[in-house]
Amino acid sequence: MTWSEMEPLLEQACWDTLYMVGWSALIAVAGGLPLGVLLVLTDRGGVLQNVVVNKVVGQVVNIARSMPFIILMVALISFTRAIVGTTIGPEAAIVPLAIGAIPFYARLVETSVREVDGGLVEAVQSMGGSTWTVVRKVLLPESLPSLISSATTTIVALIGYSAMAGTVGAGGLGDLAVRYGYLRFETKLMWITVAILAVVIAIIQFAGDLAARGLSHRGRSSVAPRLVLLRGGASRAGKPAPAPERRAAPAEIESVEPTKVP
Repeated sequence: MTWSEMEPLLEQACWDTLYMVGWSALIAVAGGLPLGVLLVLTDRGGVLQNVVVNKVVGQVVNIARSMPFIILMVALISFTRAIVGTTIGPEAAIVPLAIGAIPFYARLVETSVREVDGGLVEAVQSMGGSTWTVVRKVLLPESLPSLISSATTTIVALIGYSAMAGTVGAGGLGDLAVRYGYLRFETKLMWITVAILAVVIAIIQFAGDLAARGLSHRGRSSVAPRLVLLRGGASRAGKPAPAPERRAAPAEIESVEPTKVP
C-alpha cells in the first residue's frame, strides 16, 4: 500500500479518534467531577456526612471502574442502540467510552479534593459559607492543578480505550490498525498508526503537565490571600485577630537618652 492510499485512511481515522475521545472526555469530566466531590462531601467528617450515600455511590463507582472495557462495550450494546440508534461507528463508541471514564475520573477527583487543607474549609464554614461556597471557593480552586493532571490521565486512558473500541467497528485508529495492519498484513500502516497514537499521547501529556505546573505555581503565590481568609474567618467566629506589634521608628530610638550608671 502506497502513501497516497494510506493518507486518506489515516486522516479519517485520526478525526474519528479525536471525535470519540473529545466528546467522551467532556462527558467524563462533567459526570466524574460532581461524583468525586460528592464522595468527599459525604464521607466521614465531610461537610455533608452521609455514610449510607457514600458507601452506595462508592460501590457503584468501584464496580463500574473494575469492569474491563471490552466487556462493558458488549454489555451496553442495547443501551447504546437506544441512545444513538446504532452500535457501530464513532457516535456509538462515545457511549461506552464516557460511561467507562466517568467512574475512573471520579476516583481521581476524590483523591485530588482530599488533599485540600481542611483549615480553609473550616474558615469558610465559620464565616457562614454554604456547602456550595465551600466547593466553589475552596475545594475546586485549591485542587485545580491536580484535577487537570487527573483529566490528562483520563484522556490518555480514553485514547487507549478508543483503539480497543475500534476492534468492534467503532472506527478510528484502532479499527484501521486491525482491518488493514493486522487482517491485510499491512505492517507499515500498523506501525504508522502506533506512531501517531504515541505522538498524540505525548502532546496531550505535555500540555496537561504544563497547565498543571502553571496553576500550581500560581497557587503558591496566593498564600497571603489564604491567610487573610483564615484571619477573617477567625475574627467572625469570635476570635479577634492579634494586632500587629508596633516597632519603634529609627528617629525615636536615637532620641532616647542613654541610662546613666551611678
